Amino acid sequence: MNSNVFCPISFAKIDENVARINAAQTVLLLGLYFATQSILPVFLLLVDFVLRGSGNARFSPLAIVSKQVQKIFAIAPKTVNAGRKLFAARIGIVFSAAVVILHLIGLPFSAFTVAGVFAFCAFLEAAFSFCVACRIYPFVYKLNLRFSGQ
Repeated sequence: MNSNVFCPISFAKIDENVARINAAQTVLLLGLYFATQSILPVFLLLVDFVLRGSGNARFSPLAIVSKQVQKIFAIAPKTVNAGRKLFAARIGIVFSAAVVILHLIGLPFSAFTVAGVFAFCAFLEAAFSFCVACRIYPFVYKLNLRFSGQ
């Protein structure tokens, strides 16, 4: 096991399969953004990630749909620690906000580039349960320690 890869921990649990379906929906919404150049799908993602990143996943449109998809296809729950998914949702806020801002200020190439990276990360989660945020977290943690003086 790579000791340099660790994730935030939480006492809460989350269904990893629901999170993966959320990621698949993220890929689809970003694909819709690429196809239509309408910012609305990304704005929906921003709202959704804000809800999930603030601990209000029960109000998340994507999570609600994901739970229904899970029921329809009888996908067994797989509970995991919620800390890493909460951190990933906060990274999703940053990506979504960056795409929305870049799009609104008239930088479509930059917006599409950020959206492409975002879609790639979401695809890795949806298809392979590979959490890019978990690879980023150690660096964020170290920066936080450095700036907090610990």
